[in-house]
Amino acid sequence: MEQAAAALEAADDRIVAGRAADGDPAAFAVLVRRFAPLMRAYARRILSGSAEVDDVVQETFITAWHRIPELEDLSKVKSWLMRITSRTAIDHIRATRKQIDLDQIEQAAPDHAAPPRRAEARAGMRALRDALAELPEAQRQCWVLRELGGSSYEEIATDLELSVSTVRGLLARARKHIIVRMEQWR
Repeated sequence: MEQAAAALEAADDRIVAGRAADGDPAAFAVLVRRFAPLMRAYARRILSGSAEVDDVVQETFITAWHRIPELEDLSKVKSWLMRITSRTAIDHIRATRKQIDLDQIEQAAPDHAAPPRRAEARAGMRALRDALAELPEAQRQCWVLRELGGSSYEEIATDLELSVSTVRGLLARARKHIIVRMEQWR
């Protein structure tokens, strides 16, 4: 029994997803262990580190368990789970109409850093947060998904139900705005 569990843990995503699609709860548990940390980090970026992160990840896995038999390319289970995570997180944002708060993702300066350097880092993050707050919501969502979430243009287009060319245009405008606003911080 332990040998079978170890073999399942070591199997590639396609095999594990296939077993999960066939209704194997042990295989689905492997997917949960394998991808939950990444999904939590991704959801935390989209949700600004809010308490809803665990809810989003849990909802994602519930949705995935019900829909995994529909997954056509089992080798892409990771990107499929990330798209569900993204959609679920965006739905939570829309439901609560919260703005993305970059204070939650701010990287703290090392303790040994001088106070002026820490103050400068905080001011830079505030400037970025303010620049993002000025963006239209679609541009901000595209920027967050691409720059913080690492999503591809195609994944963003799918998540936001836009064309890839629209995503490219929204990202270009968002980046231009942020570059102009953040020029003094270069």
